[in-house]
Amino acid sequence: MNLLETNIANLRLNRPGMVASGIMDETGASMARMFSLGAGAVVTKSIGSDKRQGHGNPSFIELPYGYVNAMGLPNPGIAEFKDEMEEAVKAGPVIGSIFASSPEEFASLAVKMGSYKASAVELNLSCPHASGYGMEMGTDPKIVHKIISAVKDAVKIPVYAKLTPNTHILTEIGKAVQDAGGDAVVAINTVKAMVISPEFARPVLSNKFGGLSGPAVKPIGVRAVYDLYGVLDIPLIGVGGINGWRDAAEYIMAGASAFQVGSALGAKIDILNEINEGLENFMKEFGYSSIEKMVGAAHE
Repeated sequence: MNLLETNIANLRLNRPGMVASGIMDETGASMARMFSLGAGAVVTKSIGSDKRQGHGNPSFIELPYGYVNAMGLPNPGIAEFKDEMEEAVKAGPVIGSIFASSPEEFASLAVKMGSYKASAVELNLSCPHASGYGMEMGTDPKIVHKIISAVKDAVKIPVYAKLTPNTHILTEIGKAVQDAGGDAVVAINTVKAMVISPEFARPVLSNKFGGLSGPAVKPIGVRAVYDLYGVLDIPLIGVGGINGWRDAAEYIMAGASAFQVGSALGAKIDILNEINEGLENFMKEFGYSSIEKMVGAAHE
């Protein structure tokens, strides 16, 4: 019996840990490699309609408690990404992350990802450092509802919405996703942040502000998942600051049916294997017969 098997909106995974969007997911080869290193699924980097350069350097800084980045959604465009998807999907379930500036554009990109055999699409409604995209759209429940509705009308594969913690109405946005027919909510994306150089009296990043990821955001992510679980019936996927099996267990007990790992891969490429082993040992010791039995345990 596989203790780690889980199901998210009819997408069954043999392991609950996914590679989060934005790391080790730019090429078909890198995505395929992650399945041999413990991933149950891989989320692509966020792809748009056209090629995008993103922000200039410096666009990334490492801190003692995580990373701050302002990449600006660089990507080759949906047409050029076809070859990478063809290679990646041969190795396991690939979730296509997409960003757009309108419901119609989201729908068009989702159709393309479906034609590339993506197992699901993840709508980036949460990037904090790209003007006109991500968080700017994902903090308005009415806009979120329109986007989800448009994508659901266009594709048959599951539709996930990745939400931002940079809002005081997170549960309202989650409800908008559910009411529009969304299949799952992914929480959270990075927290809006800034780093200043005292020597130069200037922001370090070229974009001035960016998104904080890594260990510092884990308590924020766990709280977000806990709050969403209390108001939603659709599955949740937890992400933010997971560095070991205990972090993953926190997200699951807060209400997540699966989790994503991003920043931790920068220090240890095979950390998902370690998380899987530790999680399975914990489940055996404490009598959890499945991931499903753990989901939301902290609410009981």
